[in-house]
Amino acid sequence: MFGAAAQVLMKVGAGKIQTTSITEAVLGLLTNVPLITAYACYGINLILLTLALRHGELSSIYPIISVTYVWVGILSVLIFNEAMTPLKIAGLATIVLGVAVLGRGTKT
Repeated sequence: MFGAAAQVLMKVGAGKIQTTSITEAVLGLLTNVPLITAYACYGINLILLTLALRHGELSSIYPIISVTYVWVGILSVLIFNEAMTPLKIAGLATIVLGVAVLGRGTKT
């Protein structure tokens, strides 16, 4: 969820960047709360992934990251009113199914 939140916040923050001059753009990046929050979410996501990798199998844990795409797809519809087409639904369902299949193949 932290990875998905970071991506959504990155889009919100990117929409607030003013590019009239390099100085304003840099200042805008440094004071852009959604972008700063997005970077913090990415940091939390990285810490949690590192902790998970300490005891889990890389081949099992890493595919779970792809579920971020599913969350981003859902949040994009809810927050940005983006269209959810049948092909997008099929793609997201494929990701979920793939992660489920990989999860079933892990050692217990």
